[in-house]
Amino acid sequence: MQMTSSRIFGRWRTACLASLSLVAFAATGVVSAQTPPTPATNALARQIVSDPKFRAAVGIYERDHERFVAELIKLTEIPAPPFGEEPRARAYMAMLKDCGLENVEMDAEGNVMGLWRGKSGGAVPLLAVAAHLDTVFPEGTDVKVKRQGTRLIAPGIGDDTRGLAFLLALIRAMREAKIETAGDILFIGNVGEEGPGDLRGVRYLFTKGPWKDKIKRFITVDGGNLDIVTNSGLGSLRYKVTFKGPGGHSWGAFGNVSPAFAMGDAIARFGKLEVPKKPKVSYNVGIVSGGTSVNSIPFETAMEVDMRAVDPVALKDIDAKFKKIVAEAVDAENAARSTVNGKITVEIKLIGDRPSGTTSPETPVLKQIAATMGVFDKVPVWETNSTDANMPISLGIPAFAIARNSASKSGRGHSLDEWVDVEKTQAVKDFEVAAAMILSIADLP
Repeated sequence: MQMTSSRIFGRWRTACLASLSLVAFAATGVVSAQTPPTPATNALARQIVSDPKFRAAVGIYERDHERFVAELIKLTEIPAPPFGEEPRARAYMAMLKDCGLENVEMDAEGNVMGLWRGKSGGAVPLLAVAAHLDTVFPEGTDVKVKRQGTRLIAPGIGDDTRGLAFLLALIRAMREAKIETAGDILFIGNVGEEGPGDLRGVRYLFTKGPWKDKIKRFITVDGGNLDIVTNSGLGSLRYKVTFKGPGGHSWGAFGNVSPAFAMGDAIARFGKLEVPKKPKVSYNVGIVSGGTSVNSIPFETAMEVDMRAVDPVALKDIDAKFKKIVAEAVDAENAARSTVNGKITVEIKLIGDRPSGTTSPETPVLKQIAATMGVFDKVPVWETNSTDANMPISLGIPAFAIARNSASKSGRGHSLDEWVDVEKTQAVKDFEVAAAMILSIADLP
């Protein structure tokens, strides 16, 4: 059979992307072969993308693109600092109601959500699709959107406000096109994804909230490259470690124990710790503080520590080694100098705990994602990162993160000049891919 040049290029591109995805996946520290889609997953993907109702939904998004842009600007200009998401959450809850979802509510942690009814009557597992409400920027940050052609610039406009606006556009397009999904979809705007939030929104959702034990599949729309699927959750433990002692004058009390020396010893010992490179484990001392003056032995010093790993066992191992190092440094300082006025003590306070784990590419949900991406000549690059998907992954629930746009259409995340490009032609293509991925999981038996 003869092949056109475009078909030859398409197959060549797919093969190259498959090779690249293996390299990228290995680079994250999780090595796995690319799993070929099955006939069933391929059939479902083609069925969804070729359905006239899906084509209509894409057309509706294209027609209403300016509404998507307007809502993106509106939401971005409602500040949502860590632990201060409520004004944006209430605005988003009103938008979810306006989209026609059922059971729209705010839970006790501040997450807002609404239910899209499928036609299975609960026979197909419930899918939750989320985007996070919070940004990294503190209260008082100027979040006014600036526009340069099709580029919108403002803190938090990409991460993850564009995800929030995408979900609204998707729900409306599904409603008007009369799309019927096999299973129910719970659409969520959740709080607490960024650093100090420590995943508090999804942690509550999966461990205490009214939807606990009901969500069987989870997608978070949080990323800036639609070729990448984040299927491995990068776990982390963060501590504030406070060393305390009697303090005193640097001359008059010289020879007494010092929290600074104990902490310095702990940092030096920690810095010599050897950890695995594959799967990767990391550690860092990010903040040190304490003391009152240059000529005073401190009565208190502190450090903030971050440790990360994909493998929960590896994270537990470095955690134990770190705590042992701290204890040894305290004992060493108490043995090295006088404790006549008091000993060195230490407090280790947990300030961050993100669970880890992996949703394997061999699971039905990721086989389906690979098949659906294949319809668009894409091969998933499996990635390790820290997202809201960490929590359900750690509980054994199939979960992953997908992007809200193509790689070239956003940048400078977590900076004051964060930007997204809302050029219509590419935005429609991105909507089509992301929507197809979500709907394929909603229809997966």
